[in-house]
Amino acid sequence: MKPKIRELKEAAISLFTPAYTTKFPYVEHVPFEKFRGKPVVDDQNCVGCETCANVCPSHAITFTDDREKGIRTIRRDYSKCIFCGQCEEHCITGKGVKLSDKIFDLSQFDRSKNVEYQEKELLICKNCGAVITTREHIRFLHKKLGPKAFASVLNLNVLNEKLRLAEGQDLDVEVKDHLKRKDMFNILCPNCLRLVLIKYL
Repeated sequence: MKPKIRELKEAAISLFTPAYTTKFPYVEHVPFEKFRGKPVVDDQNCVGCETCANVCPSHAITFTDDREKGIRTIRRDYSKCIFCGQCEEHCITGKGVKLSDKIFDLSQFDRSKNVEYQEKELLICKNCGAVITTREHIRFLHKKLGPKAFASVLNLNVLNEKLRLAEGQDLDVEVKDHLKRKDMFNILCPNCLRLVLIKYL
């Protein structure tokens, strides 16, 4: 008898208590504080460093590198996103991606509408064609490291391209029979630069 009375009491409370769930889309959803919704990318502060893709547990963020065009394409599929916040937490700039309070607006019949693309210019090794990173990533490191960045030959070469400090000099050396000493002035990946340093220094 007692369990029945308790169940009737709970039914009566439920009947006269307002619904806890949102009435979206008929009523605009007002999220609570620190609600984790769609990650929004700030292209000006995103350097295309791959960090968010590496930490994304649902593989909602992927990237492909086109060496021919020198472009990195970052693909974000929000239909796979679990809104864990790892991309925001591990962003190296701290501003490249922020979780918004938008989530219900992602409801779509066509999942392709929840996919966003972003492109970044790549830095390619002039000897072996390996992908080093994106140019924006290198610029971010220059700014972050300050004078310490000049300890790297790679950083000096990228900086020279930007400032044209040695413009007019033949620094772009064509590789004919493996790496030469002058190749130190080309933009090389760490592996090729190591081979030059071991051979000539």
